[in-house]
Amino acid sequence: MSQTQPSIGEALVATVPMARTLNLVFEETTAERAVVRLPDQPDYHNHVGGPHAGAMFTLAESASGAIVLAAFGDQLARAVPLAVRAEIGYKKLAMGPVTATAELGRPAADVVAELDAGQRPEFPVRVSITREDGAETGEMTVVWTLRPNA
Repeated sequence: MSQTQPSIGEALVATVPMARTLNLVFEETTAERAVVRLPDQPDYHNHVGGPHAGAMFTLAESASGAIVLAAFGDQLARAVPLAVRAEIGYKKLAMGPVTATAELGRPAADVVAELDAGQRPEFPVRVSITREDGAETGEMTVVWTLRPNA
């Protein structure tokens, strides 16, 4: 991996305005796991005083993007990572800061092998959203692809 842990988070904050707007904090970004925190901010609360569903969606999607860049950053010269679809489930009331932890749903080597074979691989990234007390408040799956450059 050519990028170091802080540079991926810094790059995302610099290039993705929504991550910057929500003040997302990229705590860990490796090819195995990405951990991103959404601070408690009243401007992004919902009607019950917790983080808005849209803010939590952005948090989880950002964590999925961070692990994709960490795992496949060395493929960017020949393919563009794109989110294909996402599904989120809100399980418990989220209050205060929340953290999203993302993990690849397929081995990176299998995805790269498909790319090598001339295919457009798709792969899931699973994300768990938790409160500070450790309770899981949501879960998301984002299906990504590596679209080969023309």
